[in-house]
Amino acid sequence: MTSPSLTAPDLFKELDGTRFACRRFGRPDGVPLVLLSRFRGTMDDWNPLFVDALAEARPVILFDNAGIGRSEGRTPGTITEMAVTAAAFVAAVADPPVDLLGFSLGGYVAQRLTLGRPELVRRLVLAGTGPGAGEGILPSNPQVAPLRSAPEMDPATLRALFFTRSPAGARAAEEVWHRTHQRPRREPGVPSESWERQIDAIAHWSSADGDGAYDSLERLSLPVLVANGSDDVMIPTVNSFVMSQRLPDAELVIYPDSGHGFLFQYAELFAARVDEFLDRPVHSTAS
Repeated sequence: MTSPSLTAPDLFKELDGTRFACRRFGRPDGVPLVLLSRFRGTMDDWNPLFVDALAEARPVILFDNAGIGRSEGRTPGTITEMAVTAAAFVAAVADPPVDLLGFSLGGYVAQRLTLGRPELVRRLVLAGTGPGAGEGILPSNPQVAPLRSAPEMDPATLRALFFTRSPAGARAAEEVWHRTHQRPRREPGVPSESWERQIDAIAHWSSADGDGAYDSLERLSLPVLVANGSDDVMIPTVNSFVMSQRLPDAELVIYPDSGHGFLFQYAELFAARVDEFLDRPVHSTAS
């Protein structure tokens, strides 16, 4: 069976003189689901097994923010600036309101986008992410900083950052690496200038006087699905618990023997959970 995400062509949209790259695939009708990617991630770093499963039920839109992949411009140095750009993209191409799924850094952007432009977002999925500095929030494991700044991502680094040390984690890392490297002519890797600015944005988001969403979570009154692996070393799992407790209408799901990359390790299972959440009637309450 042909993978829609692996065959979807690159599309381009010009906003204020800057050209942004995106891909749209899946069902032609329904509320679009826009995916916001992780630190040092491009459209090619989404696991095809995961996004193809999502695309069976709805339109899926992948997007490279400024300076990432084949998108032009300079990568913003704050999450707020990234969110402004992403909001402009959503308003221009996706016929809002849309559903948003933000993974890791993309989850930071999704929160700030929804806070700034609530009319653009119907429902929100926050995967392997956190709300910024606040009571109960923990920083990344010390092993993360040198690994995330490695010149290139390789299978060993992927496993250390995204998966557990168990046999299941090893299998998942190998499978995900294979699946995410099947597309012909993959996008260029994120240049050091761009990911260094992403690090600056993460640091600002995570600082007490930064642009994190911790103190504003009660304003996110829309339905939110918060999800993570049981042992996330990048954005510790406890942060997902704290975030879900502070959101007015949130539910939390944690996947066993998994880390930051749980959504790829449990690709079909998590896609089904996302589908159920997004398709739930408006009048239903979170379970």
